[in-house]
Amino acid sequence: MDSRLRALLVRGGGLCTWSEVVRVAPEWTIQAARRAGRLARPLPGVYLDAALIRSTGVDVPILARIEPELARRAVLAYADGRGALGRLTALDVWGLRRQPPGEPVHLDLPAGSGLRGRPHLVVRHRAGFAVGPPQVVVRGGLPVTRLDRTLVDCWPLLPPVDRAGPLIRAVNDRLTTPQRLVVALADVPRLADRAALRGLLDRLAAGCRSPLEIWGHDHVFTGPGMPTFIRQARVRVGARTIYLDMFAEAERVNVELDGATTHGDPVEREVDLRRDALLATRGILVVRFTHRRLLANPAEVRQQTLAILASRRARS
Repeated sequence: MDSRLRALLVRGGGLCTWSEVVRVAPEWTIQAARRAGRLARPLPGVYLDAALIRSTGVDVPILARIEPELARRAVLAYADGRGALGRLTALDVWGLRRQPPGEPVHLDLPAGSGLRGRPHLVVRHRAGFAVGPPQVVVRGGLPVTRLDRTLVDCWPLLPPVDRAGPLIRAVNDRLTTPQRLVVALADVPRLADRAALRGLLDRLAAGCRSPLEIWGHDHVFTGPGMPTFIRQARVRVGARTIYLDMFAEAERVNVELDGATTHGDPVEREVDLRRDALLATRGILVVRFTHRRLLANPAEVRQQTLAILASRRARS
């Protein structure tokens, strides 16, 4: 391989473009390297070191046979500053869902960009889209669509069972808020299964922070006799700040829903017991329901919760 071409590949982490090559070497160096099997073209105008391509033995696009990060850089080189990683690829870059092998790279482009999709590359042309803030941010050195819009765009692309997870995690990790997601949803009026997403956002805005809490909200802890619980209520006990799952303020009762894997570790159990004891010094009773009990006996959980609340009211 021509030394100038090799230097470009090294500097570009295995990747270079036609325009970069012809600035330092004749075009024939590309042709010679391709004929020798040393250089491959995954996309028009984009070249990479053929040694980085996995051999699969089947007819699979080059983009699907290289490392995901390299494939994304190749796509962005193809876009040449005119696009940003979007939808499922952006969700991966944000760290909220890993793209499985075989899933294509997603690229968002302004309307009229002239670029089109290729094997293992899905492009979307968006009216009013601009590759820059606030619509696009740089994360890990890659331009990606902003998180709120990414989460909304991915909603209909994911299997129903996997849809809520990234949104719940993004809110729990304080990467976004339910309010910002509602604003992003307003920008996509024709989103498939929009009502279900709006329902989830309403639950998140109410303070639900897990699928179990959402299920409990919908099936157990609302309705006749139930107070309006304050979710994620903040309580100061000495120098410590404690967040309560569902706090009935008048009755001074905090309902905690323990997930399916909670308390597998005795150390974690001890931490919770110490936390409950601290809350007791503030007159707060902690009531815990397990994942299994909540799902298997929701009527019983509801009845017991109402009885506890009534008992606390009678003592006050």
